[in-house]
Amino acid sequence: MKEGKKLREARAKFDKDTIHSPLEAIKLAAELAPAKFDETVEAHFRLGIDTRQADQQVRGSVSLPNGTGKSVRVAVFASGDKAREAEAAGADVVGDDDLIEKISGGFLDFDATVATPDMMAKVGRLGKVLGTRGLMPNPKLGTVTMDVARVVKELKAGKVEYRADKFGIAHVGIGKVSFDTAKLVENYGAVLDEIVRAKPAVAKGKYLKSITIATTMGAGIKVDTTRTRNLLED
Repeated sequence: MKEGKKLREARAKFDKDTIHSPLEAIKLAAELAPAKFDETVEAHFRLGIDTRQADQQVRGSVSLPNGTGKSVRVAVFASGDKAREAEAAGADVVGDDDLIEKISGGFLDFDATVATPDMMAKVGRLGKVLGTRGLMPNPKLGTVTMDVARVVKELKAGKVEYRADKFGIAHVGIGKVSFDTAKLVENYGAVLDEIVRAKPAVAKGKYLKSITIATTMGAGIKVDTTRTRNLLED
């Protein structure tokens, strides 16, 4: 397949050891995206934490100002008025015992879950199914709440979860290659601010060890970890 001029020019700019500004890295990642489908642009934050320690876990959620670019299917465990509120807010599937039974039987056609506190004793039985997939409602992430309508709307609008893995790396999708570059940079900034805010008080040394931007199928591009303000400037 013949390589286009734009892609040739982008490849000429790419050096895996070069550290770029966030704007440069995001532009370059989008230009180098190799797939024909609309790839996700991802930010990978390697953090200076000891994930073996309970007080150095980094996990939370953040609302992307420009959304994720994908449709998020939300399941809600609730009954009565709260179930009706969830449905009105746009939840894709809502139920109590019936939904728990359905999921136990293999139903997993959703991307996020929300539950009212009174449902958690029952939802806890789905730990092996939901927990291993990162789908268990969690009060620390705001997905165990009586305000189900607000959380459903946030998830639908582009609220994403992040969690540092055992290597201390948090992987977060910040949008799609088709997004305007400025919107991707704004989303990146929102995630960066949240990751910095979530720094454990006991973490020592350099916290943001490295940041890489990549698309679903693309190469990783190094980002300057000191650039935390004026992100729309080269």
